[in-house]
Amino acid sequence: MDSTVHTGSTKAGGGVSLAALSFPSPMEERAFLLLQMNASPREAKALEEECAAVVQHSLLSTEGEPWHRLDGTLKELNGLFRGFLASRAIDDVSAIVALLDAGGTLHVSHAGRGEAYLIRGSSTGQITEYTKGKPAPAFVHIASGPLEQRDTVILSTQRLLRTFTPAQLHQLSLRGTQLLQELVTSLDAEREAAALATIHVESDARAAPQPEETATENEHDMQALRRRKRRRSVARMPAFLAAAADAALPMLERIGKAVRPSSERTESVLSTFRRWMSLGQEQLTTFHADLKHPQRKRRAHLLLVAGALAFFLLIWIIVQLSTNTQRSKSRTQLSDLLQQVTQELQSADNRKITGDMQGANTILVRAEEEAKQVINNDSGLFRSEALSLLDRIHAKREELNNVVRLSPRLVVSIASKNPTVSAQGMISVADGEFVVYDRQDWYHVLLNGVEDGKRLADEDLILDGTNFNRYKSQVFLTTGNGVVELLANQPTPMKTEDPSGWATGKDAETYLRYLYILSSDNRIYKYERLSNRYGPSVQYNVNGDLSNAIDMAIDGNVYVLKEKGAIVKLLRGETQPFQFHNAPDGVLQNITKIFKVPGSNFYFLDPVHNRVIVFADGGASGDASYVKQYVFEGDQLGKLQSLSVDQDETHLYVMDDKRLYVADVTKK
Repeated sequence: MDSTVHTGSTKAGGGVSLAALSFPSPMEERAFLLLQMNASPREAKALEEECAAVVQHSLLSTEGEPWHRLDGTLKELNGLFRGFLASRAIDDVSAIVALLDAGGTLHVSHAGRGEAYLIRGSSTGQITEYTKGKPAPAFVHIASGPLEQRDTVILSTQRLLRTFTPAQLHQLSLRGTQLLQELVTSLDAEREAAALATIHVESDARAAPQPEETATENEHDMQALRRRKRRRSVARMPAFLAAAADAALPMLERIGKAVRPSSERTESVLSTFRRWMSLGQEQLTTFHADLKHPQRKRRAHLLLVAGALAFFLLIWIIVQLSTNTQRSKSRTQLSDLLQQVTQELQSADNRKITGDMQGANTILVRAEEEAKQVINNDSGLFRSEALSLLDRIHAKREELNNVVRLSPRLVVSIASKNPTVSAQGMISVADGEFVVYDRQDWYHVLLNGVEDGKRLADEDLILDGTNFNRYKSQVFLTTGNGVVELLANQPTPMKTEDPSGWATGKDAETYLRYLYILSSDNRIYKYERLSNRYGPSVQYNVNGDLSNAIDMAIDGNVYVLKEKGAIVKLLRGETQPFQFHNAPDGVLQNITKIFKVPGSNFYFLDPVHNRVIVFADGGASGDASYVKQYVFEGDQLGKLQSLSVDQDETHLYVMDDKRLYVADVTKK
């Protein structure tokens, strides 16, 4: 479907910037972007370039149905608008985004005061949603429908029905290419600012079929003469040449009849073909005779070999030309891809400035995939440049996500006391003092010294341990449904008044005078510490889903860590709202331990990537905001098992299965 497109804008008043852009695509689609921004020229230009990049990449350079591509594009544009408005780079924005696909269907959406009108026949109608009051600067609805011949569509960032009636718009549409200029002139006279675009669908005017030519008597005679001549020449040709001539001559006659301006042109084409066929027949006849002649057969054989060599040389030249052409095409495509990656790095910087961290991370993921496409290309072109860009992308991601790389200092090596030790946890007693334990023994660590390991229980194994600060003791869960406390460094089995005994647990925490056990049946049991024993159990959880729970922390609220990084927050046993904000995608996927500083930050241990992720506690809001992550590096560093942070949050302790490390950190 042929269409005529015009874009333009009125005069922009003070503090208003206008942009009217149209983008064709190789898929015979055309996209439109109209913007009206209340902003300084510099900020307006930055928003225009960002929006244009999103439309070209997400709408015109990706695969999928037009509606789905437009929906994804509008979501990205809404993110851009929110970022620029939040940073007060712009005060307001009205926009139109439209896509005319190859099938002649128009998809259009508006933000702010933008509107679209369809003029069909003698009627004019608005095809975008009209909202009362101040419209929101965001894309909400998509209108879609096929265009018909002689339809006219007007796109505007300003409501035109304040200046024109529907009948006036219909009259103006009859002026064809003058429609846009008439709109601009009228709006300028009313001192209305707008970016505009018009689409006019052409009528399908086909030429009347021409009557078929009828052959005259003389033409029939000429055709008969040509057939007789052809039969006489074919009789002297080899069989395969005769078949080729019988197939080719009628085809040339049809081609000549279709394109000739006169019968003389057809005669010229057929005459030339016949001369070449006759010459070829004579050469073949001579060659056959030379092959049988005693004196000339050597020359014929040499000609045969030369012809074969020439044939293979021709094939080689064609292959080389095709390969070079393809290589040149690949070079151009890869070069364009590298330029696109560079532009996306700049776009990520712009998103960071506006505070849109999630959008910036999304752009970096896309840039990384494109850089890897260049690296994995079979041609090997631009590989070093792509590797350099990939390093820049990784550095930019670490800068964006506040990644701090640390080389922790060794505090003690537990393996110096027991080379076969496999430590599984540590209990922070005071700053610089710890109890480290494996499945059977516990080791007292003070500053840079570690004591020999001591057996906790003769038969049972250690499941988990925690510090009971109120009673200056350390509590251990053991197999066999037991609880053992270290009182003055002496293991003391503890009893409970619960008739069913201790719950089988996988994690234990203390708060005030209570011991909380996260049981194997995904429940939390609460025991009160008495003078030399514990009271009966009380089930703490009321309505929280604790399936797949692996760890917990308490600071008045109980935070239960589940697999894949989910958190359940409980207060008095009931679930409370809790969300993570501004976290990079997948950052909590592999965490195994949670540590909470009372009234301050969360610390999560990710042993897969040897890192600790820090979130700030949002307090009563029930949210946690991403702060930073510490990535630990070191040749001797094994898989991390546990972590601890001092009260001032200046020392971060991590432990692998044989060593205890410390790193200097900052709270913010």
